[in-house]
Amino acid sequence: MMDLKGRVAVITGGAGYLGRTMADALAELGASICLVDRHADSLESATQVLRSRWRVDVAAIVADLEQEAQRIGLPQQVKAFFGRGDILVNNAGFVGDSTLKGWVVPFEQQKIDTWRRALEVNLTAAFHLSQLFAPMLKVGGKGSIINIGSIYGVVGPDMSLYEGTAMGNPAAYSVSKGGLLQMSRWLAAVLAPDVRVNSISPGGIARGQPAAFVERYEKRTPLRRMGVEDDFKGAIAYFASDLSAWVTGENLMVDGGWTVW
Repeated sequence: MMDLKGRVAVITGGAGYLGRTMADALAELGASICLVDRHADSLESATQVLRSRWRVDVAAIVADLEQEAQRIGLPQQVKAFFGRGDILVNNAGFVGDSTLKGWVVPFEQQKIDTWRRALEVNLTAAFHLSQLFAPMLKVGGKGSIINIGSIYGVVGPDMSLYEGTAMGNPAAYSVSKGGLLQMSRWLAAVLAPDVRVNSISPGGIARGQPAAFVERYEKRTPLRRMGVEDDFKGAIAYFASDLSAWVTGENLMVDGGWTVW
């Protein structure tokens, strides 16, 4: 039921930490992989690693998903590489950083143009790609769309976690991820029975955050640690494969128990 040989998985944000890990999980199950990312150098590195480790077919497409024109041609490019597409992972995300104007700042200072950029990547691009790829996903009879949300698409932020750090929790990030989860439910109803649509909502992933933040975060998490990329391999394998053949419209929290209270 976990065999993905003969299927093609398209993963946006494929050169990032989580994208690489999910690609690795699906390649291990035999899927051919198409990585989409705007960072050409990281994309090439990720592609080489997958090919050498799993001996599967891997293609890479450089695209900035904030740009509508660059999204439009992706299905045809995937078809040219593989002749089909079975799994779409909408993983690309606009996360910004503390240097981005109007992003990690108090609510009153958050900028509309930055808000629009975040929604374009995190929500509009996922909608658009789902729309573009849906005809291809229907053909093989095993179509699956997996949207990568966040705990902050489900619950509000505890701003005390960020005190004394340069970190923050912009409104646009949470709102776009909440919208993505509702879009998943909507698509699950509309694309059934031909394509299944589900979501994975990660909790905080350890990536060198300040010690004060990590200590607070882990204290508030039932499993008493932050996540690592490998924690998501099982979730992506489940939704991509026939293990979840009768599952659609669901959101799986992979968060160490963060949202149980």
